[in-house]
Amino acid sequence: MARYLLFGPTGGVGQHILRQALDAGVDMRAAERSWDEDPAPDMQYERREADVLESDLDPLMDGCDAVISAIGVPRDPATLINPPPIYTEGAVRMVQAMRRSNVKRLVVISAAFADHDTDIPMWFQAAVTPLRRIFRQMAEMERVLRVADDISWTAVRPGWLLDRELTRDYNVEEGGLPEGTLRTRRADLAHFMLDCVENDAWVRECPFIARREKDELEGPGALIEEFRPS
Repeated sequence: MARYLLFGPTGGVGQHILRQALDAGVDMRAAERSWDEDPAPDMQYERREADVLESDLDPLMDGCDAVISAIGVPRDPATLINPPPIYTEGAVRMVQAMRRSNVKRLVVISAAFADHDTDIPMWFQAAVTPLRRIFRQMAEMERVLRVADDISWTAVRPGWLLDRELTRDYNVEEGGLPEGTLRTRRADLAHFMLDCVENDAWVRECPFIARREKDELEGPGALIEEFRPS
């Protein structure tokens, strides 16, 4: 039975990765900085506490066939102004630990908007300006991975993330977001990341993933609603 190490299991995408992998019979080891909540209390998996920026990651790698990173940062103003180097330094520390443990496969979340050439509506470019520092970090993470010739990495570039049910009906392109798309369901992103691991697909590439959604989910109104304080 395969065993995957998952960073960020309590996040929006990580929860889907964890549950989909467990449903598929994968032995999962999940690493979180602190376990304030259990995203799958009804399922059996190994829970570990670890900070990707400070902890010794080597023990987490023991016996694992692949590493999946769904780590992210909150969108509060202080974090957006000065985000921690969780993508850049985090990627470096993961790769170093993988090398020491002879783990070769790594799949991480980047973003379509980490690529300056991504074709997106002007209104959306303006709306996500506060996230630019995070996107720059993701772009730097991709550069870190590109020089890791001994690691079979994949940096997946989703569009604007959406909480809706799994469809498996998404499009994947190499050079940019699929035509006419802007959004990516978190559940579909999880499905694709697991497929990359299971089938050794898109190795040393940065594939874009998205699907066409209803107009009301793709316009400025949906963005305003999502970013409105609760």
